[in-house]
Amino acid sequence: MKRLFLVATVVMVSLLSLSTRAQVNVSVNIGSQPLWGPTGYDHVDYYYLPDVESYYDVPKRQFVYLNGNDWVFANNLPSRYGNYDLYNGYKVVINSPRPYLNFRNDKVKYAKFKGNGKKQMVIRGSRESKYYVVKGHPHGMPPGQAKKLYGKGNKANGHGNGKGKHK
Repeated sequence: MKRLFLVATVVMVSLLSLSTRAQVNVSVNIGSQPLWGPTGYDHVDYYYLPDVESYYDVPKRQFVYLNGNDWVFANNLPSRYGNYDLYNGYKVVINSPRPYLNFRNDKVKYAKFKGNGKKQMVIRGSRESKYYVVKGHPHGMPPGQAKKLYGKGNKANGHGNGKGKHK
């Protein structure tokens, strides 16, 4: 009986240790996401942009696109995409390392979003206080101030019920 109790205790401690470790490894990069990025994500590694068949590396703030057979990493898209509107183009969030190595599959998988004009709420237009820390957000304020004013998870429109006019 003592042996069974000891085994059960060791198993429970191990399980609690694993779940605690998993909680510690959660990462948030809201402040580094661009204003044109879609809302609803606390962490983003890459966006795939089906309209221009390119990627955007959020942490490095670089576009990744094909030039011939080579992947180019640049601060801007090439001039051939000069008319592309990042705010209105559809973005697919991809949280995996070097997704451009899976480009052939992504191109097929996300082709349905290419040129379809499906609207996404972007960070610039969001009223969620968690995005107020994003540089350039119209309601931008220092980190922590939005949380103090609106609380975690609040609609952050200043009226509390989500029905009033945004000021």
